[in-house]
Amino acid sequence: MLMNSSPSELPIPEGPGSVFGAPNLPEGFAGTFTSRYVEAGGLRQHVVSGGGGPPLLLVHGWPQTWYAWRLVMPELARQFSVVVPDQRGCGLSGKPEDGYDTGTLAADLVALMDALGYQRFAVAGHDTGMWIGYALAADHPGRIDRLAVAEAAMPGVSPSPPLFGGTQANDRLWHFAFNRLGEVNEQLVKGREDVYFGFQFAKAARKLPDDTVRHYVGMLAADPAALRGSFAAYRALDATIAQNQQRKERSLALPVLAIGGAEGIGEGAANTMKLAADGVQSLVIPGSGHYCLEEAPEEVAAALTAFLAPYRG
Repeated sequence: MLMNSSPSELPIPEGPGSVFGAPNLPEGFAGTFTSRYVEAGGLRQHVVSGGGGPPLLLVHGWPQTWYAWRLVMPELARQFSVVVPDQRGCGLSGKPEDGYDTGTLAADLVALMDALGYQRFAVAGHDTGMWIGYALAADHPGRIDRLAVAEAAMPGVSPSPPLFGGTQANDRLWHFAFNRLGEVNEQLVKGREDVYFGFQFAKAARKLPDDTVRHYVGMLAADPAALRGSFAAYRALDATIAQNQQRKERSLALPVLAIGGAEGIGEGAANTMKLAADGVQSLVIPGSGHYCLEEAPEEVAAALTAFLAPYRG
């Protein structure tokens, strides 16, 4: 496969953000998957990849990294060449000051897949990864075969929620406004990452293990640029909303699977995608909340495998 830079020119990813140092991975994980850096699109991208078959790009959400997909990846790798990057600003990938609108984030991943030698591929995205997946399919329609998304509303596509909504909606959505702030959010969260991000992870209907939450919080607390990067996609929402308003003028023609947790957004992901795509299938996972990749990994893996069967051939 082609790469923009020889692996020998780049360091080996290390520490808890890499396959080689991440905690509590499934048995045999490091025998299937490896971490590496790829210089693509002017950005150093950390990518975890493995498996065999047609390429499948998995895109994580906020405030997570590739690690969010770890419980789903081994099953998918039986039939697909699985590619799971850290987005711009996240994990071990580069953290420039700008470029966090979904058009740019999608272009990053197209450049990554180009560097890996993949012309056409399927995509699955969770949370803000759903935003990026939509941008990939809309901006690069010749590249994406099928799109699966999970657990997100999409600014510029979904109807805007009221400012004075119910308590449940406020608890789920208040971070949108907070994350968009210029600097005060970083000032308030720095040194209290466990409080702020711990509150977000507590939204899981099936409690995430304490060591999993500590891993995510630790990655965000270890580097001020990581904390800034965690807010950056929200600070770029003016640009993303304008892009999405243009994108939805032409409905996506490719097959779409929208997944929701019954205790999370439910049919919300499907309802959103039906505003932007023609062929939308919906799956609601009983008992799962927002973090379905970790709350219901077997159900997610089975749903993706079935949805992607025509792509696999």
